[in-house]
Amino acid sequence: MSVNRPFIFFGGKGGTGKTTCAAAYAYWRASQGSRTLVVSTDPAHSLADAMGVPIGPEIVRIRENLWGIEIDAELESRKYVKSIQDKMLSIVSAGIVDEIKRQIEIAYASPGAEEAAIFDKFVELMESIGDPYDMIVFDTAPTGHTLRLLSLPEILGAWIEHLIDKRAKAMHLMEMAARYDRDLQEKIKDDPIITTLRDRHDKFVKARGLLTDPEKCVFCFVLNAEKLPIVETQRAVALLEKYGIPIGSVVVNKVFPPESGSFFRKHRESQMGYLARIESLFGKYGVICLPFLESDIQGMQQISIMADRIKEIDVR
Repeated sequence: MSVNRPFIFFGGKGGTGKTTCAAAYAYWRASQGSRTLVVSTDPAHSLADAMGVPIGPEIVRIRENLWGIEIDAELESRKYVKSIQDKMLSIVSAGIVDEIKRQIEIAYASPGAEEAAIFDKFVELMESIGDPYDMIVFDTAPTGHTLRLLSLPEILGAWIEHLIDKRAKAMHLMEMAARYDRDLQEKIKDDPIITTLRDRHDKFVKARGLLTDPEKCVFCFVLNAEKLPIVETQRAVALLEKYGIPIGSVVVNKVFPPESGSFFRKHRESQMGYLARIESLFGKYGVICLPFLESDIQGMQQISIMADRIKEIDVR
């Protein structure tokens, strides 16, 4: 993996240790002099617990060269919906204001609203690369939620193109009707709805360009040597490949060491079979194994120990 990629995503099934891996990798990059922002989109918000410092919906400094933020989905969703409402109310006639407000309230509660809001925050943070951050490390939500989020540029981009086409056809008809009406000509001269849709479309195009650029972005899966995480990772890899999102190292967390006592011997034997399966499925991306530790990772001292192990990602 290239050390110069500014965006790295850690994801996987809940409980596999992806938050710890994201925190440790961010710590490592910061210790090497990269101005690093670690971002959590996981509703569980365990990043602060893992690092042992308060982290909330606003960016905070954690240590030298390292900052953190836990994106609040509900807060971002409300901000997102309000921005749409403000924009729409500025361009519609007074007679339909109440209806617009009602429709927007429905949209706030609709499926996908939080993903769209979080995605807007994603793009906002990604645009900050270079100034003030050299690298952004994303600790993502469990696999299904993250896959929906990363597929938004592809899905909504096509949908917005369709809306632009429909609006353009409607405007053409209005222009024909306004041929002899100067007042109507002025009203439709610069259509704010098309402008808004094109701005939105451009944002999705830019995001897709960043997410699919192997020189700028990579997604690393974290899993345990167990059946269900392997199956879930296999499906997720296939979907990311479909959308052209580069895949980096696969991190196998909580691997029992050879010197495990008799109590863990059967677990170790079971893991060895699954590790062979993981290597056959994901070996081309590079597989990194992290040992099962005696205690939970919590606080900067333990994160720094983990960071020394996960730095192997840089040489894959």
